[in-house]
Amino acid sequence: METPEEAELCFPQLLNASCKKHMRPHSKAMFFYIVLSSVSVLTVALNMLVITSISHFRQLHTPTNLLLLSLAVSDFLVGLFVMPFQILLTEPCWFLGDLLCAWFYFVPFVTISSSVVNMVLISVDRYVAICDPLHYSTKITQRRAEVCVLLCWISCVFYSFLILYDNLIQPGRYNTCYGECVNKILFLLFFADLILGFIIPITAIIILYVRVFVVAVSQARAMRSHITAVKLQRSVTVTVNKSELKAARTLGVVVAVFLMCYCPPYCVSLSGYDITIDSSANLFMIFLILLNSCLNPVIYALFYPWFRDCVKLIVTLQILQPNSCEAKIL
Repeated sequence: METPEEAELCFPQLLNASCKKHMRPHSKAMFFYIVLSSVSVLTVALNMLVITSISHFRQLHTPTNLLLLSLAVSDFLVGLFVMPFQILLTEPCWFLGDLLCAWFYFVPFVTISSSVVNMVLISVDRYVAICDPLHYSTKITQRRAEVCVLLCWISCVFYSFLILYDNLIQPGRYNTCYGECVNKILFLLFFADLILGFIIPITAIIILYVRVFVVAVSQARAMRSHITAVKLQRSVTVTVNKSELKAARTLGVVVAVFLMCYCPPYCVSLSGYDITIDSSANLFMIFLILLNSCLNPVIYALFYPWFRDCVKLIVTLQILQPNSCEAKIL
């Protein structure tokens, strides 16, 4: 029969080599499990709808939607892998081994990095569309968007491997006992990640969207005036600008929600304030980052009529009909 001391160990048979269980209130643990599990299922389902919609309907094969597709893939992976593993990581002990522990940190690093880069690409796309609309079709082509998305994922995988190199080459090297899943990044690498993975991208996103907002406001005022729409060519230009402005506003909401979800954890890290791993504040910040992956498709549903139409066609299985990919969505 186990003694009280053995019951507190992750691996009682290993005695002093085993970690002690860090217990938390049952109600607190259950609340976190239920909420994160629900968000995980919702994230996978909603982003799968986005991926299916943009991939299936040819009318949605545009450079902007390709960037949204890349972002949806990143969010889908967060819901499918990161959230379930996060639930396991909050358990008193880690039983899946050092290799899975190392990969658990690697996958979130790749998905979070790709989300940040995708947000930068979306900001650049909207900047060119609003600030230089006459050259948008020549500067932002489908081919260039595909290359950018491919480079985004390759660079994020390579970047994550460099940051987590020690943990991936020698899994468990920073564990102090059996039943622990610890990841450590050298100070220089942490500082480099803070600069390259947060400060520079976030600064670029803010600058680009401030510029987009200023131009969008000036164009909106011009549209309301009676000076425009005299010639047919000009009226067509106004129509194009309206659609681009609407897309800019919607993606602006996506960027704003992204900043609200990602900035608090990074700001805490930047301030040097130490938060314990199993504290409520740390769990909330983790949940905040993960929640962003679920909110993006919700924003599309609220602001994009084409997404709601696609969901209807998918749910009713009309996409299984011949030539359904040619359906007029826009």
